[in-house]
Amino acid sequence: MKVKVFVFNPFQENTYVISDENHNAAIVDAGCYNATEVALIKRFVDDNELKVKYFVNTHCHVDHLLGLNLLKSIYNVEAYAHSDDLPLLKTFPQQAMSFGFSVDKTPEIDKIVADGNTLLLGDGSIGIIHTPGHTPGSICLYLQNEKMLLTGDTLFYRSIGRTDLPGGSYDAIIRSITTKLMVLPDDVAVYPGHGESTTIGDERRSNPFIKT
Repeated sequence: MKVKVFVFNPFQENTYVISDENHNAAIVDAGCYNATEVALIKRFVDDNELKVKYFVNTHCHVDHLLGLNLLKSIYNVEAYAHSDDLPLLKTFPQQAMSFGFSVDKTPEIDKIVADGNTLLLGDGSIGIIHTPGHTPGSICLYLQNEKMLLTGDTLFYRSIGRTDLPGGSYDAIIRSITTKLMVLPDDVAVYPGHGESTTIGDERRSNPFIKT
């Protein structure tokens, strides 16, 4: 599996395209906000002859959802998210307005995923790890065979997701990280929702919020 990152919108959000050797692809956290950003993803998909199979949202904050409607209209595939973030999704227009984004309608989530579920992508698989704290329905995506972990806004390079927004909980995010992420091998690569990549081992040793 390959992971391609795009940095989109004023929040510098990381949108990921996961693809396998047979050109099957999934788009994670479609944060592309304007026509130029949407065109970047489409060009990458077209140039690499990728077949987009589905979208996944690690959580339902506006900066991770901005491009979902546009990309769904292009690729006509379903979007997945955790049910605990559906109440947050309903506040999408208010979230957008508060940050000055112009949006037409709230994106639709078509299928629900839960802790322990597996999403298939060609012959590969993506494990769902429910990591509440940043939001109630935050999830991480674990590609075990490739030793890759997409953490959304749960775990960052030397930091963690903020917990002062509605539905956030500091105790919950620390519990999620220590009991569900820090049990993974040191050499698992971490691809967060903002900022640079890291590894589980590096964060275990150097992240000031983590005590294991």
